[in-house]
Amino acid sequence: MAVKIRLARHGAKKRPYYRVVVADGRMPRDGRFIELVGRYNPLTNPKTIEIDLEKVDAWIAKGAQPTSAVSHLIDIARGDAPEPVVKERKSKKQLAKDAAAAEAADEAAE
Repeated sequence: MAVKIRLARHGAKKRPYYRVVVADGRMPRDGRFIELVGRYNPLTNPKTIEIDLEKVDAWIAKGAQPTSAVSHLIDIARGDAPEPVVKERKSKKQLAKDAAAAEAADEAAE
């Protein structure tokens, strides 16, 4: 039996909320799981990551494989990896406004 530590999606449409679960690799994503080891909410600011690291370490010692997303969350929970900072994206209109304001400031400085 291939045991995985992975995310199970819950919450409403466009409002995701994840549980970090230990599950058989053959089970569906949101299906039956063996144990709940944490929670992850990407919508709060800052993102909420609650993982029981003792349980995770015990399952990894037993041979469970964390997915790449869960391994990254575990690193953040341990403090090994910093939480990624998302840059603010501006629309084309906002970029044009900013460029016009910069030109106006240059002309006023001359």
